[in-house]
Amino acid sequence: MVALGAGALPDAKAVSPTALADLERAAATSEDVSARTADAEAERASRADRDGLASTLAAAPEVWRLPLENYNFVSPYGMKWDKLHAGIDLAAPEGTTYTAVHAGTVTKAGWFGGYGYCVIVQHADGTESIYGHSSAVLVSEGQEVKAGDQLGRVGATGHAYGSHLHLELHVNGKPIDPIPYLLERDVDIQLQVDDL
Repeated sequence: MVALGAGALPDAKAVSPTALADLERAAATSEDVSARTADAEAERASRADRDGLASTLAAAPEVWRLPLENYNFVSPYGMKWDKLHAGIDLAAPEGTTYTAVHAGTVTKAGWFGGYGYCVIVQHADGTESIYGHSSAVLVSEGQEVKAGDQLGRVGATGHAYGSHLHLELHVNGKPIDPIPYLLERDVDIQLQVDDL
């Protein structure tokens, strides 16, 4: 529709002071919204920068990471039922995705006796990480992985009681306690923090 002549528009002198105050408040609110939007966009950009940094750091071969988020530490390395429990157990809901603690090559991805469905990653320094009792394996043998890459899903396959990730580390072919080894590499399994 077209306005019916210039008389249809109010004269600026005829606008009431209350209407002007309302317009000023609306303009101030608009500025606040614009400022908050700019702040939110800056935060998103900052988060993207941090995420990009995390991805870059994870790609570095020396980085070590936690294998899971939001787990319960349920069983340490050591003697259990008169046998060596050669790793640690981290309880999490079945189907929770677990990730590589360090860069390497997948040497086993499938059924592995008492470990059930299992992933083994050989690292450049000769260390091996073993992830047991998976409900699903998401990698294949020969695949190269970086710290933080998805390997499989938590389960209770093989000789397992309840849904958990069994994590072992082998140095020179022998199992070691993962807790102090990872702590030396800025990964605290018990506090659930890593260097990122």
